[in-house]
Amino acid sequence: MTARPARSPVPPAVDVVADSLRAELEAARLRRGSAAGPVRVLDVGGGSGAWAVPLAAQGCDVTVVDSSANALAVLRSRARDAGVGERVRALQADVDALAEVTDGVHADLVLGHGLLEYVDDPSSAVRSLAGATAPGGLVSLLVANRYAAVLARVVSGRVGEARRMLADPAGRWGAADQLLRRMDTAEVTALVEQEPALTLERVQGHRVLADLVPEHAPDAGAPADLAALEELASTTPPLRDLASRVHVLARRGADRPTS
Repeated sequence: MTARPARSPVPPAVDVVADSLRAELEAARLRRGSAAGPVRVLDVGGGSGAWAVPLAAQGCDVTVVDSSANALAVLRSRARDAGVGERVRALQADVDALAEVTDGVHADLVLGHGLLEYVDDPSSAVRSLAGATAPGGLVSLLVANRYAAVLARVVSGRVGEARRMLADPAGRWGAADQLLRRMDTAEVTALVEQEPALTLERVQGHRVLADLVPEHAPDAGAPADLAALEELASTTPPLRDLASRVHVLARRGADRPTS
C-alpha cells in the first residue's frame, strides 16, 4: 500500500494579546518621545516572566511584582539567559502593596495577566493597577474564561466538574480547584467600567478557535488564513466570549482620579 505523505501540524495562530501589546508599545514610545527613555512596564503577578522577558527584549524597562520568591528566581534566571537582566526588576509583594514597592513610579503599560483569578478582591486589584498606571497609559487584563473551562471539561468527559463550574458563581468546580474564580466577558468588563480612573478600550478573546483545529488537519489552510480567522473571532461575539481567556484593555485618563 502506498504511504500517504505526512501532513504538517497546524501552525500557531496569531497571538492577539501579544499583537495588542506591541501596538501599545509603539504608541507609548510616541507619547513619551525619544528623550524620555524606555517604555516602563509593570507586570503584576508576572511570575517567571512569560510576558516580562519578551517585553524587555523589545526594549522596555520591566518591573515584575509577584508574591512567589521561587517564581521571581526563575524570572531573574530567564532574564539573564535572554540577555535582558538589566532591564528586568523583580519585587516580591502582593498587588495591594504596589504603591509601596514601586515607590510611586507609574508605568506606561500595566499587566494583570492571570492575576484576578487568585486575588481576594478583584475590584481592589483593578484599582491598584489603575493607580500604578501613568496618565494616558494602558492596563491589560487577561483572565481565565469560565465558559471555555466548562466546554473543555465536557469535551474531556468531566461532566460533573463542568456542571459544578457552570453553576458556581465563581466558576469553580469544587474545593480543590486551584483558582479562586473564573470570569466571563461581562464580569471582567464590569470590573473595569466601575473603576473611575479607567476607560474601557478593547475586549477580545485569547485563543478562540486555533486550539480547536486538529493537529494534523486535512484542510487547515495557509498560516495566514488561520491567523486571520483567529483575529476576526477574537472580537466577534459569541465566539469571543468562548475563548480560553478574556483580554481587556483599559486606558487611564490623563486628568481622571484613581480613586
